[in-house]
Parts: sequence; structure tokens; C-alpha cells
Amino acid sequence: MNQVDNNISTRVKTSPRYRWYILATVSIGTFMATLDSSIVNVALPTISIKLQADLSILQWVVTAYLLTISSLLPVFGRIADLVGRKRVFSIGFLIFTLGSILCGLATNIWFLIGMRVLQALGASMLMANSAALIIANFPPKERGRALGLTGTVVALGSLTGPALGGVLVGLLSWRSIFYINLPIGILGYLAAQIILPHDNPQQNNETFDFVGALFFTLGMISLLFAVSNGQDWGWQTSPILFGLVIGTILLGLFFYTELRVKNPMIHLSLFRIRPFFIGNITGFLSFVAMYANTMLMPFYLQHVLNYSPTQVGLLMTAFPLMMAVTAPISGHASDRIGPIILTTSGLLVTAVGFLYLSTMTAASLYWQIIPGLLLMGLGAGLFQSPNNSSVMSSVPPNKLGVAGGINALVRNVGMVIGIAYSVSLFENREANFLAGVTIPTAVQQATAFVGAYRIVMLTSMGIAIIAALISLNRKGYTRSET
Repeated sequence: MNQVDNNISTRVKTSPRYRWYILATVSIGTFMATLDSSIVNVALPTISIKLQADLSILQWVVTAYLLTISSLLPVFGRIADLVGRKRVFSIGFLIFTLGSILCGLATNIWFLIGMRVLQALGASMLMANSAALIIANFPPKERGRALGLTGTVVALGSLTGPALGGVLVGLLSWRSIFYINLPIGILGYLAAQIILPHDNPQQNNETFDFVGALFFTLGMISLLFAVSNGQDWGWQTSPILFGLVIGTILLGLFFYTELRVKNPMIHLSLFRIRPFFIGNITGFLSFVAMYANTMLMPFYLQHVLNYSPTQVGLLMTAFPLMMAVTAPISGHASDRIGPIILTTSGLLVTAVGFLYLSTMTAASLYWQIIPGLLLMGLGAGLFQSPNNSSVMSSVPPNKLGVAGGINALVRNVGMVIGIAYSVSLFENREANFLAGVTIPTAVQQATAFVGAYRIVMLTSMGIAIIAALISLNRKGYTRSET
């Protein structure tokens, strides 16, 4: 069997389309991680009943996964630069698959949360190295197109998750949403072993920055924990204040350490590269803005317009569908004309989408909402692929792993901040609209909701416009020479 694998691997690696086989392998990991992230939310109400867990505990099924990924992305990016991307990526498949199986076997909520952490450990190994593997194996003229196709895979994973999750939970059980990862994970691991190029770890005797990694991991967990739970627990409560203070101190110690160690986990000099710095800033702002609507739109559709969960799911597929169509086209175009026009126009289109959504009322019709979501999907598709290509093509080859980790980290932190900011602003404005009303009527509640939603959309529009202005300052497209 080993000889057969070697023969297949040899034929694949000598094929003129070898780089596209690498992209397909990376896409398996990307699809699996994205699918699992979106598929779990559908099953949470069922899990709550079966494992007898209330919402305050149940939220950790999602939160623990997000915190773990966000805190480990640059760590595994750096490890991959040192020991090899194929090795880390392949092990990521195994850990993610094992975590999925154990999640499916969970008999209590705390075991499930613990195994979600194990899942996230594997997912962070996959996500930190996906872009690096693509950039390292595609010539500059094809990188935007490859990353655009990856953007399509992300959109399809997000699109498939809720629908597939609903079917699996309805026909089988909530455990099946985790077991579905078993065949995907096995396929991904075998493909990684056969297709991905052999590792060439760095031979310059660089060491891993354990102290910096510890400060970063604990700092990110503390800070994101506080940001994620601040609205529910109260921003003035002791745990939230403690998390904010300790997280800030630990991240400060991390930056202090990185400036002084010989082989830092994150080379801060990367941020002196203009396309890298500008791309990460605009990427962060774009996800902050987009996730404000991602968080609030379902509540608007269900609580104000009284749509069913099925109707909500179908309506919200307009966003990933448009992104799936646009991302490959914009990625291919960025290979020809560079990222500045595409990223800036994408952010401006997103801003127009927010402006359109801010006009929604308590009596808006189904078809009136779709254009706003299509504009958001078009803007995201125009922006994401060229921006990722600009960021990853600007760094030295031996820093691709950590650069990919930072790029993915920016995305996750943007999601967390976007959710936290939108919920805090929304609830503050809604309470202001209902001030003095002891027992609000359904009409008053709907009016207050729409008013608060409009303010969040307009604020997000402002964030998108700021990101567009920053994007104009890329001043050229630095391409890697490899």
C-alpha cells in the first residue's frame, strides 16, 4: 500500500496541474472548518435539551471554539515555518477529526465543550497554513485566482452548514453533525500525505519563542473572553474587567518580548511592509462591519418580520451565494490589475449595502431585503480575495506560515469585535428608544428594534468607508519573488 501511495504521489507531483491539486487539498480543510463552524449553531437548541444545558453554559460550545482558534493561529503558523507546513497541516486533520468524533460521543455538556477545544486545536493548524500553502506553490500571476477560489470554498461551507445541519439533526441526531467530519477528515489527511510537497523545515537553527507564545495565547484568551461576554455579564463586572486588564497586560508583555528575543514568534517587522499592514487593518475593519449585520439580521427577520427559521436561512444565503460567484472573479482580476481598485471598491459596495439595509422598516417585504444582502456579498467577494493575495504576497517565503496565521487571526478577532460592538450599540440604542415605556407594545418594540438596527447599520457603513480610505494607501502591490 505504501508503494502504491508513493506511485500515486509521484504521478501527482509531476503533473503540470500539481499546484491545483494542492489547492484542492487545502480546500478540503477550509471547507471542513467552515462547515463545522456554521453547522453547530443549528443544533444548539437540540443539544440544550439532550444534554440539559442552559444558554449561559451552551454558549461555550461556540465561544470555546472561537477563543481557542484565535489564540493559536499565529502560534501554529510560526511552528509550521520551523518544522514544515505539510506536517502541521496533516496533523491538523487528524486532531480535528478526533475532536469531531469525541464531540459526537459526548454525554454531558462540559465534555462536549472540552472536545470543541480539541477540534479548534486542529482547526487552527489547518487555518493557519491554508493561505501559506497556496502562496508558496502558486506563481504571483495566479495567486489572486487561487485565493479567490478559496473564498468560494469558505462561502460554500457557510452556505452548506445550516442547511446540512438542519437535515442531519432532523433525520438522524445532533451527534451526526460531528460524525460528518469523519469521512471528510480521513480524505483530507490522505490527500495531504499524498499531494502536499515534502516539508523543508528551516535549517538556520531558529528556536520557537515559547515565552512569547504563552503571553500571546493567554492574552488573547483573556481579552476575547471579556469582549465576548461583556454585554451579557456587564462591562463593569469583576470577571470582565479582570479579563480586559489581564489580557491587555499580557499582550503588552508579548510585544515587549517580541522586540527583544532573537527568534520571535511574530516578527513585528512584517508590519513595516505596507501591503501587509494595510491589508490586515482593512481586513479587520471589514469583518467588524460585516459581522454586525450577521449578528443582528436573523433577529430582525424573526422578531420584527416574523419569518420562520427556514425562511431566514433561505434569505440569508443570498450573501454567501453572491460572494461565492464574485470571489474567484475578483481574485483572477487582481492578478492582472492589482488589489487597490478591487479592495477599495469592494469596501465601498459594502458601505452601500449597509446604507440600503439601514432603510429597512418593520413592514419591509421579503424581496426588499435581498438587494442589501446581495450588495454585502458582492462587496465581500470583491474585497477578500485581492486583499488576502496582497497581504500574503508581500511577505518573505520563510514567514508565510506566521503571516497566514496573523491574517486568519485578524478575521476571527474582527468577528468577535463586530458581534460585541453591534450587540452593545444595539441594546443601548434600543433601551434609549424605549426609555420611559414600562410595558412596550409589539409596535413599540418593533419600532425601537428597527431604530436601533438602523443606527448599527449606519455605524457599520462608516467603518466600511474608513476601511476603503485606508485601502487606498497601499500605494503599490508588493509581490513575492518566489
